[in-house]
Amino acid sequence: MNELITELKLRGLSPHTIDNYVRYNTEFLKFSNKNPSEVELADLKAYLAYLVADRKSAPRTVNLARSALIFYYNEVLGRNFTNIKTPKVHAALPSVLTKEEVKKVIECAGTQKSRLIIMMLYASGLRVSELVNMKWADLELDEKIAWVRKGKGSKDRMIILSESLVKSFKQLQQVSEYLFPGRKGALTTKNIQKLVKLAASHAKINKKVTPHTLRHSFATHLLENGTDIRIIQELLGHSNLQTTQIYTHISSKQKKLIISPLDELWLTWLNKYKHNPQISVPTK
Repeated sequence: MNELITELKLRGLSPHTIDNYVRYNTEFLKFSNKNPSEVELADLKAYLAYLVADRKSAPRTVNLARSALIFYYNEVLGRNFTNIKTPKVHAALPSVLTKEEVKKVIECAGTQKSRLIIMMLYASGLRVSELVNMKWADLELDEKIAWVRKGKGSKDRMIILSESLVKSFKQLQQVSEYLFPGRKGALTTKNIQKLVKLAASHAKINKKVTPHTLRHSFATHLLENGTDIRIIQELLGHSNLQTTQIYTHISSKQKKLIISPLDELWLTWLNKYKHNPQISVPTK
């Protein structure tokens, strides 16, 4: 797998992606019991069919495995395997917290550090991987902004900071180059996932709450406040506007203001006949 790892690193892919690609290719070779040079298209299909039918893997997992195999055999080994179909990934709408629920989660954080982490995720729409790598040098507190360095796709982008966070950060003593240090360097993503889950549990939120839920909530609440979707796209670091447009489907504020056509019909009927005692007006 050394040549695969080398090529993945040359493409600038994240450690998480590298781990997944190596894992699925290693597992596939054990499944097929063949050397890479002996592998045929039918072997790839057999493994993916095994994931679907026998292991009952989710469509997203099967598609990731397919991408890992195609990258190795086509991009690295030059085999040109094509026509490999996999299940369509269901585009499920993400879970979003209300503003009141966000407030409860923040209030139920166990420590000041946990509270600031949750506030940062919600206030800036950061991915958890971006938060753990953020350093004090990335902050421009007087400008109320910060910089994500080499985020998804190895891109830098500007994010916004809330006034309350700026005040809190100015009062903190810097003990590490990292904004939220762990015992050895930066915190891990698992550390943050656990503290968010614990705070949501204490807040009695009956939804699955993860760091990414706070990112979804950030985007949805900005959209409901009238922020242009292209600005939200830039703040989230989405390369494609279609990715951001999912929030137009889950924003509920404007939908709740829409009057049902039945209510409009009833009001018209009421206004027309309310002064005529001989006409029976239906109850709402």
